[in-house]
Amino acid sequence: MLSINWNDVWNVVASLRPQLIAIGVALLAALIITIAARSLNKPSRKLVRSTTWIVAVVAIAVAVTGMMYGGLKTILDLSSGSGTLTEQTKASVEELGNTISDEGMVLLKNDNAALPLEDGSAINVLGWASTNPVYGGTGSGSLSPDNPTTSLLDGLHNAGFETNTELSDLYNDYRAERPEVGMFAADWTLPEPTSEAYTDAVVSSIQDFSDTSVVTIARSGGEGFDLPLDVNAEVAANDAFSYTDNSTTQTDFEDGQGYLELTAPERDLIQLAKDNSETVVVVYNGANAFDLSDLAADPEIDAIIWAIPGGQVGFNALGRILDGEVNPSAKTPDTFAADLKASPAANNFGDFTYTNMEEYGQSSPFTDATTYPAFVNYVEGIYVGYRWYETAAVEGVIDYDEAVTYPFGYGLSYTTFTQEMGDISRDADGTISLDVTVTNTGDRAGKDVVEVYYTAPYTNGGIEKSAVNLAAYGKTGLLEPGASETVTVTFAEDDMASYDYLNARAYVLEAGDYTISLRSDSHTVIDEQTLTVDATITYDSDDNTHSGDAIVATNQFDAAAGDVTYLSRADSFANYEEATGAPASLEMSEEHRAAFVANSNYDSTAFDDDSDQMPTTGADNGLVLGDMYGLDYDDPKWDQLLDQLSVADMNSLIANGGYGSVAVDSVGKVRVSDVDGPASLNNNFTGVGSIGLPSAVSVAATWNQELAHEFGTAIGTMAHDMDVSGWYAPATNTHRYAYAGRNFEYFSEDPVLAGTQVAQEIQGAKELGVYAFIKHFAMNDQETNRTNMLATWSNEQAIREIYLKPFEIGIKDGGAGAVMTAFNYIGTTYAGALPELQQTVLRDEWGFRGMTLTDYFAGYGYQNADQLTRNGGDMMLATTDITVNSVQNTSATGVIAMRESAHNILYTVANSWIYQDGQPDVQRASWEYLTWGVLAVLGIGLLALEALAIRRYRHRRAEATAAVESSETK
Repeated sequence: MLSINWNDVWNVVASLRPQLIAIGVALLAALIITIAARSLNKPSRKLVRSTTWIVAVVAIAVAVTGMMYGGLKTILDLSSGSGTLTEQTKASVEELGNTISDEGMVLLKNDNAALPLEDGSAINVLGWASTNPVYGGTGSGSLSPDNPTTSLLDGLHNAGFETNTELSDLYNDYRAERPEVGMFAADWTLPEPTSEAYTDAVVSSIQDFSDTSVVTIARSGGEGFDLPLDVNAEVAANDAFSYTDNSTTQTDFEDGQGYLELTAPERDLIQLAKDNSETVVVVYNGANAFDLSDLAADPEIDAIIWAIPGGQVGFNALGRILDGEVNPSAKTPDTFAADLKASPAANNFGDFTYTNMEEYGQSSPFTDATTYPAFVNYVEGIYVGYRWYETAAVEGVIDYDEAVTYPFGYGLSYTTFTQEMGDISRDADGTISLDVTVTNTGDRAGKDVVEVYYTAPYTNGGIEKSAVNLAAYGKTGLLEPGASETVTVTFAEDDMASYDYLNARAYVLEAGDYTISLRSDSHTVIDEQTLTVDATITYDSDDNTHSGDAIVATNQFDAAAGDVTYLSRADSFANYEEATGAPASLEMSEEHRAAFVANSNYDSTAFDDDSDQMPTTGADNGLVLGDMYGLDYDDPKWDQLLDQLSVADMNSLIANGGYGSVAVDSVGKVRVSDVDGPASLNNNFTGVGSIGLPSAVSVAATWNQELAHEFGTAIGTMAHDMDVSGWYAPATNTHRYAYAGRNFEYFSEDPVLAGTQVAQEIQGAKELGVYAFIKHFAMNDQETNRTNMLATWSNEQAIREIYLKPFEIGIKDGGAGAVMTAFNYIGTTYAGALPELQQTVLRDEWGFRGMTLTDYFAGYGYQNADQLTRNGGDMMLATTDITVNSVQNTSATGVIAMRESAHNILYTVANSWIYQDGQPDVQRASWEYLTWGVLAVLGIGLLALEALAIRRYRHRRAEATAAVESSETK
């Protein structure tokens, strides 16, 4: 989601053009008449002038009122206020935030039981990040200033630790604020004091204060930018990305270094800690997987904690983990690779702009820059994250221990556990289940995660398959020393099927032996058993669909494969160099150019069907939206209600979907508010914000579905307090690559972990009548060029198994009532208007019933309501009228599509908490009452002035007449 930006300003001006012209004409006319009136006699001149300006003021008032009820209405409605959190809600949500972070910070290293530290001990906390940590992300992930935030040092102090104030004073004096990283400005430099700042006096304070040092390293990310793979090159390309400190431009990075690598000052800082401390703990504070390879291998680094951004109270968990009050139980939701740039996605991530698409160039209204369509190739296919490392290790093409620092699903505890795998059972309906008995064999209470994976039989050159795949997981409660708990893990047999896009064009569960393994992470096997599938099952008939699909899932995205060579396991990844190299060409093929669709070449009339009949509109059936609460989507009453809508009503619903949906009097729909997420509820117009909960990565790292459910419940509770019905979250895209700027907002590299946690969040909110906009559907996995007609190329297997899978789980298991579509293209068509995605897969296969909403609607040269509504789109996230957010072609075909969109929008809203008690009272926004009051006062005042002007005119005319008569008499 974008927040308000310069495009909004431009769009507001553009949408108000008629009224602004009217104001200009009124003022000009009044000025001309005033000048022309000089030729009149004095009484007439004064009356004409005063009347002219009164009429001009009336005309301006009418124009301004038109603005307020036209282009400005959405913004005024959004700015008219909302409820605030009760103290009870604040307390409960803060408690949950603490709990999630307790289970969402990962202990990565703990040599010689260095942690926990002695309760209440003194520690040196080094690193500028100690005074400027990362709480979440920027853009839509920003925290609200309405609520107090627990800093990293606060968290340590709250746990009873004493910290060296000379160090914190040093960092605060060096630079008080974190560099801005976000949509319109980014500073990739890191203001870490260099070695010269650590004077003899500072070093002495370190030595004297404590023999334990905690070194903090932080990395931020946000909406609108990906993290730079070469920081110096990025800074050189844009002077705004650098900053000046003590008159010296500083980047801290060596040439070629990426943002997720240690800088020289950070390495010096770590060495300083090692030289002057007995115990050294490194705290990495960020949401993106970081290059920790050197620190993991360094015997002088005693412990490493991944302090995933925890929102407004999460740093309390860091203090509690350090002193042992909390026993860490988190597991990594991503693989920590030793060389992030060696990922098979690395060469095909970032900025690739077509050189032969000049006709689609888009100019900014505020700069001279022109953007052209761009592309990204998902060359790695299904081999994302641990799927690559585990499979490559099996095939012998990498040394796993050298390539991977910390596996997916890895995390340490202060106690020890054993896990005993029970026998696997398979029910007649294909449900696979097994019991895992977990026993705490250590001396501290703790929780443990049960991770079950499967390995499918692979034939060289056959369907692509990862050597390891997460099937299901569970988490114990708090186990005291010696205590045991049996965790039952279940998954469906067809979860192990692979999508064969080349031959069967369907999901296929091949015959053979499937290894079901219990692991402590994606690489470390505890125990395993074999499950045999006797005969190949192809899910290609209506009575045998995959994963409960309403219709057979078959190829829909052949056109999105493009001209890309995809990584294949065949012959031990023999095509690795060819497939994963940087793009050989920056030109789009003529075949794809011919299929490319943007606003400039989209003609809705070409898709009109002359046989379509215009739907009924404007009927008087006496229904209101409150009558529809709880009714099935296909209930006959819906047709009666929809018949009451006019074409203008439908267009209003469709066009004005920015942060809510408008009121429609003909069906008794009240205006409702939908607000930004992802870890909170933020009203960007009123400034009212909820408690900021931990980031999605932290929720994923808990591997605790109950906590994810409670997260959704907290969102629902806060939504009620704030009079909000819809939540622009959870964000469900994939951590395709560690350098993606918005990874903080997404859950994991694994679709099962992400999807199940997302489903629980959606359920929790839905139970309180709040509809979640699962987003960004789909494949918006990088920020670079996301609004530049970004053509995303991938094969159908990867699309379905990796990128659509978490959405599928969120919709089928979570019951999502709304979807926010993505900015990017899939192949040559905008994802939000791709019928194969928005209609066939989402609605027909998965059975989704609800509304879809665009991401921020600014046109961008490819967003238009005509194309969207005819291809599965429902509502435009527009806050101003820019023409293309309204349907222009209201033929019978167009209106049928509009009616379907209106049905989807109304169905979602009708089943929210706003309508759970029947038809709500219509409440006018406060600005309307103020406007009417001002207009009334203004009208009375103008009438009084005109009456006074006429009275004076008559008096002056009488005086003039009398003077003339007197003169004639004389």
